[in-house]
Amino acid sequence: MNILVLNCGSSSAKFAVIDASSGRELVSGLAQRLGSAHASLDWKLDGARHKRDLHHADHDQALRTVLDLLKGIGHVEDLAGVGHRVVHGGARFSGSIPITAEVVARIKECIPLGPLHNPPNLLGIKIAQELLPDLPQVAVFDTAFHQTMPPQTYLYAVPYEWFEKHEVRRYGFHGTSHRYVSETAVRQLGLDPDDHAIVTAHLGNGCSLCAVRNGKSMDTTMGLTPLDGVVMGTRSGSIDPSIIAHMKRALHRSADDVMDALNLRSGLLGISGLSNDMRTLQEAAAEGHQRAALAIEKFNHSVAKAAAGMIVSLGRLDALVFTGGIGENAAAVRAKIVELLGFTGLELDPVANEAHGREQGGRISVGLRPQAAVIPTNEELMIALDSAAIIAQRG
Repeated sequence: MNILVLNCGSSSAKFAVIDASSGRELVSGLAQRLGSAHASLDWKLDGARHKRDLHHADHDQALRTVLDLLKGIGHVEDLAGVGHRVVHGGARFSGSIPITAEVVARIKECIPLGPLHNPPNLLGIKIAQELLPDLPQVAVFDTAFHQTMPPQTYLYAVPYEWFEKHEVRRYGFHGTSHRYVSETAVRQLGLDPDDHAIVTAHLGNGCSLCAVRNGKSMDTTMGLTPLDGVVMGTRSGSIDPSIIAHMKRALHRSADDVMDALNLRSGLLGISGLSNDMRTLQEAAAEGHQRAALAIEKFNHSVAKAAAGMIVSLGRLDALVFTGGIGENAAAVRAKIVELLGFTGLELDPVANEAHGREQGGRISVGLRPQAAVIPTNEELMIALDSAAIIAQRG
């Protein structure tokens, strides 16, 4: 069963056609910088990479180009459905669901909780329904996996009426990634499917950690929005809320301006003053750039500290699993984080770590408990599998 997976961002549209029965990716690509003179479509087919200029194309034009591309290579007629990544489902959705008019309305209700992400997600749904009206469409939510968190982890210590009337609570994100990686970790690391305690660390430009106990999310670092939690590429992560009022007065700017700085000009970029890319910072640090080195150290400390906190919600630690662009590729970052967590019994295998665990089934540590491992995430596959299962159930 072939599923078209769509992930629409504010200026991009990521896509893949995946054979859900085998897990094989048939074609994938990214339309990026949409709305600008530099808009382009990059895709990969049979191991070969291709590129096409889209010159000022918007989402509608880009997705029409993608569908034309898929028709040209014979991957439209054999589609069984479309799976959409939706970032914020609030507390309304605890799993993936067929898209109906009611579901669309409820996703719209979540826009105040996800103002940057839900509108482009909804746009992708609207365009796909127009272009592929006969295919079933499925919504897969970033927040759904975390709906198993208990109140002591999802509640904020604010007036309870804020939770009751305005839905102020921790929701968490990257749920599709955390679910995929934790399920894969159980198989690859030989953990008990019915009794395991895993901390998954999704580290990329956006970062979050999750405490997974027996297949369920017990805690996570991102909160009401993806700004909360650990240090990220351009996001500050958790800060003293008073900083917002303080900087609003100090800069004579609005609260929205300060929030923009916390979302877009903070994190690794803010500390280093150089880049939000870990590779760039590592190169600069090696050449003596002190703020780049400081940004990396702050990042490592932030992630290790959060991982230690996740263990409280688990009761024990069987495995720490790294994923995401930084988690999968930055050996030095993993080494430092494992070192900082040495009190848990984690002990790094330096050779396996440098090889990103590829020769050890993902393992980068010595000993069987607790373990540290690298497992590449595959959110697109998870979306395809969810969508295929829902479509099959509906006949």
